[in-house]
Amino acid sequence: MKPTTAADYERRILKVLTHIQAHLDQNLDVVRLAGIAHFSPYHFHRIFRGMVGETVIEHVRRLRLERAAFHLRYGRRRVTDISLDAGYDALEAFSRAFKNAFGCSPSAYRSAGKPPRPRTKSGVHFSADGRIRNFQPVRGDHAMDVTITEKKPQPVAFVRHTGPYEEVGPAWERLCAWAGPKGLIGAETKFIGVSYDDPDITDPDKIRYDACISLDEPVLPEGDIGVQELPGGTFAVTVHKGPYSGLKNVYDWLMGTWLADSGYETGGCPTQEVYLNAPDKVPSEDLLTEINLPLQD
Repeated sequence: MKPTTAADYERRILKVLTHIQAHLDQNLDVVRLAGIAHFSPYHFHRIFRGMVGETVIEHVRRLRLERAAFHLRYGRRRVTDISLDAGYDALEAFSRAFKNAFGCSPSAYRSAGKPPRPRTKSGVHFSADGRIRNFQPVRGDHAMDVTITEKKPQPVAFVRHTGPYEEVGPAWERLCAWAGPKGLIGAETKFIGVSYDDPDITDPDKIRYDACISLDEPVLPEGDIGVQELPGGTFAVTVHKGPYSGLKNVYDWLMGTWLADSGYETGGCPTQEVYLNAPDKVPSEDLLTEINLPLQD
């Protein structure tokens, strides 16, 4: 059964956008925002970015700068006080961020007749009354074939990597160096990556990633080699061809456009990436990554 519609997804994201506008001075915890929208915390940040066109952090930062611009234009408060309200302890940092967003310094903006405001894909800007007037959900053009598939739980051996995703290589090397001599890597072995954190939210040194290989027979954990069972269930499956750097665009389309149009809800576990070939075997443009997005049954 498909319990939701694209209009429902829009309504839920709009509820979050309205909450953000009303609480710009507060700590806008992503888990709390996910709860407001009734989305899984694992997938909310990708749904938000896919539909709004910027991350939660980017959105909040921009709105705070736009609020600062409002006070510069219509008020008489000191620039130092306005910068503190925008979340900047140092005036220099505020001035630099403001110039990047508006193309001029705060003082020049204050003296301008009708200065422009930053462009945004979503049409959402700071509003003094907190109302959202022109929300335009982003429609991605990265269309791909997606199939709905039932998968069984998958036992895996894994090595946990903590740190930036770009540095997961040693975890894979450690896992394969352990599994190879034991005969656990064969033609049917699946190489699976499980990402738990959003690098736009989580500190780089706290990002978690599991490098996994599928198991056909029971094995015991050993040292930093763990054993777990990846959950089964209903998944939306698509395959990305190209460099891993292109996965962001795929996720933006999958979560921001396809998911809302499909009517499905995300499941409560992380996305699984199955690497169908290896970067040391094929050119980056020929890399194949199978994305498995869990859905509610």
